[in-house]
Formats: sequence, structure tokens, C-alpha cells
Amino acid sequence: MSAHGTPVPMTSCKSGPLKGIANVPGDKSISHRSLILGAMTVGETRIEGLLEGQDVLDTAKAMRSFGATVTDHGGGNWSVNGVGGLCEPETLIDCGNSGTGVRLLMGAMATHPISVTFTGDASLNKRPMARVTDPISLFGAKAHGRSGGRLPMTIQGAKHPVPIRYKVPVPSAQVKSAVLLAGLNAPGKTVVIEPEATRDHTERMLVGFGAEITVEDSSEGRVITLTGQPELNPQNITVPRDPSSAAFPVCAALICEGSNVLVPNIGLNPTRAGLFTTLREMGADLSYENERVEGGEPVADLRARFSPDMVGIEVPPERAASMIDEYPILSVVAAFASGQTVMRGVRELRVKESDRIEAMATGLRANGVEVEDGEDWWIVSGQGTGNVHGGGLCATYLDHRIAMSFITMGMASEKPVRIDDGSPIVTSFPIFEDLMTGLGGAITRNNH
Repeated sequence: MSAHGTPVPMTSCKSGPLKGIANVPGDKSISHRSLILGAMTVGETRIEGLLEGQDVLDTAKAMRSFGATVTDHGGGNWSVNGVGGLCEPETLIDCGNSGTGVRLLMGAMATHPISVTFTGDASLNKRPMARVTDPISLFGAKAHGRSGGRLPMTIQGAKHPVPIRYKVPVPSAQVKSAVLLAGLNAPGKTVVIEPEATRDHTERMLVGFGAEITVEDSSEGRVITLTGQPELNPQNITVPRDPSSAAFPVCAALICEGSNVLVPNIGLNPTRAGLFTTLREMGADLSYENERVEGGEPVADLRARFSPDMVGIEVPPERAASMIDEYPILSVVAAFASGQTVMRGVRELRVKESDRIEAMATGLRANGVEVEDGEDWWIVSGQGTGNVHGGGLCATYLDHRIAMSFITMGMASEKPVRIDDGSPIVTSFPIFEDLMTGLGGAITRNNH
């Protein structure tokens, strides 16, 4: 049963060549953060190119509950009128499927003297929240949830918050960002130490809104110091297009014979672009055109062409944080390469919307691909171009990236690939189906 209503079984068949321009949606990470920080300022923040997937729409609804005026002006243009802090909501905050949304919101409210109850869909309510509730408790917040630190959960914000120094135990931009957002309303300096760098949209955006923040490299890792209680200023934000969404048309073009696809205006923040670096190391015909900087973020147009001679590689474990959401689609590309692709240091995939290692390994095997996996690693044995059998039925486990990965796989395999439920795709990439079929992809919805 889908978390989004009736399941939508889908099938993709051998496609190609894929041709044209793929205008993917705005960046999900930046969209969430622009709504939250806009709500914490006094005055109007204007956002152009907001991702209007369900995850972000749930965050927009939450910010209204926290007292901000959030307005959809159409065409991805939104405004947020903040009141300088967060008010206590009158209702539950339902974050749907969004782990990013709920964890950032927990951080933002943790240092306000308010009580908030968070919930989500069936998938989100299984995911661990202790990674955020542990550090926010150091500020003085109290959390009461189900066993295992799961939602629904009520958090009592700190009345007299204190700044903290916190070393992130596992690489997680969500945890880092939650601590920094909590630090905004605490006096003094809040320090976050990252042994491994993760996506830095929060740090960049905090600087844009006027916060005092420094980032230094040390023997412990990246040391991020935020001076609390800044006066945040409203901003005009142009959201770059999402590299995690761009991954699907890019990878489809690489594996579908004769393809040539341009994906414009993609954010290439170095803490997010690990997939594209990895694909080029595998021999992908992937180039950056019109490189530029917009709103403090590096941006380029990506050109992806059919790449029949890709080879498997060992992905450096230290790159994991910059591409953690892209390992599912990378494993699909790896199936069409020659030789083994080895992915290590990816334990975080076990606790995403689904256990993504298990989900992808099972689905790949169902389509004739050999996979080995362990607690924090997996190895895909590539079949080479044109040799992936396909023909399998894949469970998506209410996970949008699993669904899109197997749909992409079917576009280049010998036999069609089916998924049990494509409805979760709307959470991050609501136009995925139309965009891919517009390029030439053969994707259908199955009739019951």
C-alpha cells in the first residue's frame, strides 16, 4: 500500500535514443532551507524556482503553522513573510515522507519555548530521529516519541537554550543543519565538527541571510562556528535545479543507445556533485557547459551522451557524503558498465526512506544483475552495454529514488522492468514521468 494513496504500478521498456532538454525541478535541499530561514526572518523573502514536490510543500505548510505567511505566486515563485521566530503550532506538524523536512524543523524549533508534535507517513514514522533529538537535547530541548526514537514525537523547545559544541557521529547534512538552525536562537557560539564534509547549503544560505558563521579545517575535520541570535535579513533566492533529480535523465542518456540530453542550470556544489565526478571516472560522456555562479552556488548545464564503454570503478568512500542519494541510480549505471563497481562507506543508505542497499540489491538481482552486499558496502558486477536482461518486478518500499532508479533501468534493459508502486516519485520529482517520456522514454502505468 502506498503512503500516497492507491499504488501506481509502472513499467519501463527499452527506449531511445533519448534526445532534448531536461528541465528538472529546483533543488530539494535548498528549497527546504529557503522556506525555513525565510520564516525565521522579519519581512519578505522571495523564492524563484522552488521545488514543488510533496516534501517541500509539506515544509511550506509547516512554516504556515509556525506563524509565517507563505504564498504561492505560481510558476515556482513563492514568498515567505516571517515574524522573526517560530510560534507554537495549533496542530500536528505532518512532514509526510520528508526526513529532511522533519529533522531541519526539529532543529529550528528546539531553541524556541514552544511544544511541537511531529508525525509523518508510514515510511517516515519508521526512521530514526535520535540522531537529531540527541544533539538538540544538549541545547535544553526535550523529546518524547515512540520506542526507538521514532515519530510521532513531541518536542518541548528549550526556554533558556545554551550554545553547544557538537561532533557529528556520522556524516549527515541533516544533523549538522539541525544543530546550526537550533544555534540561531541560542546565545553565544554554537560549534559543529564534521569529520567528513557534507553538503553545505545551510552554511552558504546562513551567510546570505546575514548570520555570522565561520568554517575552518582542523585535525578533527571541518569546524563550523555560528554566532547565535543574529538579525537575519530577508533574501531573494533563485533555487538551482536539483543535481539529485538531474541524475536520472543524465544516467538514462548514458545507458540508452544514441542518446544526447542537455540538463540545464544544475547546481554543482562540490558537496553534492560526487555522482557526476564518479560517472566521468567510469568513462561517461558527460560534460559541463556554461559554468557560472548563481546565488553563491556553482551552476552549469550538463550534456550527457550515450556511453557504451563505461567501466566499473571503486568509488572512494570519502565521496559518499557528496552523493549519498545517488548510489541507487549509480548502481543501475554500474549494471551497464564492464567490470565491478565497488561502493563502500555507505551505511547511511540503510536508514533512508528505505534500506536502499537491500532494495537495490534485491531489484538488481531480479533483473539478472549480480550483486554482493554487506552492512556498509555493495558491489555490482556490470553486464556491459546491451547485456542487462531485465524482466523483473521491483519493490520500491515507498521510496522515490528506488522507484525512479528501476524505471531508468528498464529504459535500457532487454526486457521491460516493472515496479510495484511509482506514487512516491511525487515527493521529490513530480514531473519525472512526463520529462522522461518527453525525451523518448517508454514508460507506462499498469492497469489493474
